[in-house]
Amino acid sequence: MKKIISGNEAIALSFGDAGGVFASGYPGTPSTETLEEVARLGAVYCEWAPNEKVALESVIGASIAGGRSLSTMKHVGVNVAADALMTLTYTGVNGGLILMVADDPGQHSSQNEQDSRNYAKFAKVPMLDPADSQEAYDFVRAGFEISEQFDTPLMLRTTTRISHAKGVVEQGEKRAPKVGEWVKDVPKYVMLPNYGRIKHQLVEERLLKLKAFAETTPLNRVEMGDTDLGILTSGVSYQHVKEAYPNASILKLGLVHPLPERKIREFSAKVKRFMIVEEMDGIFEEQVRAMGIRVDIGKDRISYCGEVSEDIVRTAAGDAVTACGAPVEGLPQRPPTFCPGCAHRGLFTILSKLKVFVSGDIGCYTLGGLPPISAMHSSICMGASISAAHGMAKVNRIAGRTEKPVAVIGDSTFFHSGMTGLLSLAYNGGNALVVIMDNRATAMTGGQENPGSGRVLEGEPAKQVDITAIVKALGIDHVAAINSYNLEETEAAIRKGLETPGPYVLIDSNPCILRYRLKKPLLSVNAEKCTGCRACLKVTCVALGLVPAGDKMKVQIDPNICNGCGVCSQVCKFDAMSVA
Repeated sequence: MKKIISGNEAIALSFGDAGGVFASGYPGTPSTETLEEVARLGAVYCEWAPNEKVALESVIGASIAGGRSLSTMKHVGVNVAADALMTLTYTGVNGGLILMVADDPGQHSSQNEQDSRNYAKFAKVPMLDPADSQEAYDFVRAGFEISEQFDTPLMLRTTTRISHAKGVVEQGEKRAPKVGEWVKDVPKYVMLPNYGRIKHQLVEERLLKLKAFAETTPLNRVEMGDTDLGILTSGVSYQHVKEAYPNASILKLGLVHPLPERKIREFSAKVKRFMIVEEMDGIFEEQVRAMGIRVDIGKDRISYCGEVSEDIVRTAAGDAVTACGAPVEGLPQRPPTFCPGCAHRGLFTILSKLKVFVSGDIGCYTLGGLPPISAMHSSICMGASISAAHGMAKVNRIAGRTEKPVAVIGDSTFFHSGMTGLLSLAYNGGNALVVIMDNRATAMTGGQENPGSGRVLEGEPAKQVDITAIVKALGIDHVAAINSYNLEETEAAIRKGLETPGPYVLIDSNPCILRYRLKKPLLSVNAEKCTGCRACLKVTCVALGLVPAGDKMKVQIDPNICNGCGVCSQVCKFDAMSVA
C-alpha cells in the first residue's frame, strides 16, 4: 500500500507496523505531530510526558520490561533528557528503543540551531538520518533491529524539512506488537560505579562493532556517477545535492554515527574533488579530516548557520546559480503576534505600561518581546524564567537596587521545568513576582493536552492538576488569581505583587482561545468618537486597522478577525469602542 505522508506521519506509522508498544514525548516543533499521529492511528499506547526527561525515562522503563519503545522530542529537548540518555547508553536495552529528535536548521520555531549529531557522538550511540518520508518509515524498522542487535538505544534524527515535507511511502508488512521477557538484571540496569566501569568497556566494544556494521549496511550507499565531483552527505542535504548535481557521485549516509571510514576512504579516492555537504555543524568533516582524508570543499564554503539549499551547494562547488528576482520593496511587514482574543495580550499591555523587567520563558508569550509591546527582556530555555528572575533579584539586592523582576511562564512550561525554579525561589528567600498563564494547553505547539487540561493525549479524561495547590505546596505564601482581560484588575494585582516583599505568584486561568475555539461578542468602532490617536494599536491585535476618514486615518475593527476580548476598548481614552 502506498500513501503520501509527512516524515513525522511515516515514523508514527512505522512505529506501529514495526511492533512498537509504548511511546512518550513532549510537544516541540518540528517533532510534535509524530506522537499525535501515533495517537490518531490508535494501535499503540502513547502519552505526553511533563517534560522530555520524564518521557525518555518512561520509555527506558518500557524497554526494560521488554517493549519496543519510542520517545519523541525536538533538539533542545535532548538537553533536558541528556541525563537519562548518558546512562541509558551504558545500560543498553531489552526491547528496542528509539529516541526521535527533530532538529530545526534555520530556527523556524526554536531558540537555537543545535545539531543533534553531536549527541550521538557524545553518547556513543548509533544515529540514523532519513532523507525523505520513505526512509523515515524504513529507518524506524531498521532502527529497532539495530537497537536490539547491538543492545543500544538508537537516535533517529529528522530536520524540519523531513518532519513536515510529504512524500510517497510504501507501507511494509505489519508485525504484531513485540514484547520480550522482563527479567531482573542488577549488573545491567543498576549503574553503580563497579557495574558502570564494566559497562563503559562494553560501550567502547559496541562502538567498534557498530563501526564494522557501518561499512556493510545498505543504510549507507554509494551512487557512482561523474567522478569529477564526489559528495558525502545525508538527510535532507542529500535532496539538495541531487537537485544541484544529479549526475555527481554521491556517498549517501543513512547511518550517520559511527561513520564508515573504509567506505569514505575508498569513495574519496575515486573522485577528483571530494565535497562534504551537511547542515549546521561540520560533524562529518571534522571526523573525515581526522581520518587523514582530504576534503576539497566543506565548511569553508558552506555556512554553519541555517539550511542548505541547491544554490548553496552549487555556489560552494564553484558553479553559477540562477539569479532570483529582487524582493519587492515597500511591502507591509507583518511580524508574529498574539492571536486575536489571546489572554496574553492584556497581561503584556500592562507589563509594558509599568516598564518592569520581565524574565520570559518558552511559549506563545515570548511574542511579548516584540515591538511595539516589547515587554519581555530575557528568554533562555524551558522553565528558566523563574530561576533567572530569582538570580536577578538577588543581584539587585546586592547592588542596592529596589526593582523587583517579573517572571512570566505558561502552565505547560511550569509543569515541564518551572516548578523547581519556584521551589528555589521560595526556599532561598527570593524576591520576584511570578505570573503563571494557565491556558490549559501546550498552546504554541498546537494546543496539546497537559496535566492541567483534564485529558490525556488519547483523549480520555484525566486528573486535572490544581496549580494554586502546587504553588502553595512549594512554599509560596502570597498567591492570587487574576483575569488578564480586565486591565484595571490586572494592573492592581501586579502593582500589589511588586510592592509586597518576597515571592508573589499571580495565576491567570484563561483557556487558549484557539485551542478551545472560544468566541466573545465582537467589537466595533464609533468613527465619530475615534480621534485616530492609535493608542489601541499598541496592543498589537491584527483585527485592528486604519482606514481614511476625511483628513485623518481612524481605527477600524475587522469583524472576521475580532474575538471580542475587549483589551483594545480598555486602552481607548475616548470610549470609541463597544460591543457591535
